[in-house]
Amino acid sequence: MKDFIAIDFETANECASSVCSLGAVLVRDGEIVKTFYSLIKPEPDYYKWFCQQVHGLGHEDTDDAEVFPYVWQRLEKELLTEVVILSEDTEGEANAVPLVAHNARFDCRCLREVFGCYRMDYPEFVFHDTLAASRRHFGDDLENHQLQTVAAACGYDLTNHHHALADAEAGDKFQFVRNGYFCVDVHNPKVINRIVTLKDGFKPQTK
Repeated sequence: MKDFIAIDFETANECASSVCSLGAVLVRDGEIVKTFYSLIKPEPDYYKWFCQQVHGLGHEDTDDAEVFPYVWQRLEKELLTEVVILSEDTEGEANAVPLVAHNARFDCRCLREVFGCYRMDYPEFVFHDTLAASRRHFGDDLENHQLQTVAAACGYDLTNHHHALADAEAGDKFQFVRNGYFCVDVHNPKVINRIVTLKDGFKPQTK
């Protein structure tokens, strides 16, 4: 798979709809061709300490930001000029590309919840999950399968982990995303997990 959109959300609190930043990267023919990043005024609009410890964002960053519907409109105008996101509505279209995320259940839930929060029609986007792919590909060779750990094993230094755009860009470095097989997630049929074959050739870096 050489065409996809890697996407990542950060949230302000425990509510999946409280997205406060969004990063997305359009990959065509295996290369990053467009990037998108925006702060978002979250809904509900409050921050929990444990979330701020993850990404460092707060009211001072998002009080003047746009709410999600306007941010999504900008993403469509800036990122989706030549492609559409793969969904039930766009399945079969030649220019439809899937979404890729690390721990896709989280990002899928965020997207679904924030669409619902603003009463936007959610088109059942198709997600591919690099977390599931990493667990199958690396197994016990890694101490964990967090994004920064997997990125390092793939030769990518994720120094800005939990910056939404940096996390999305890391998805392009996961070469195993581009190869192997798919299977439907047993817990969420809209999430497609990658099963990676050994011939893909990516192994953890040796010390």
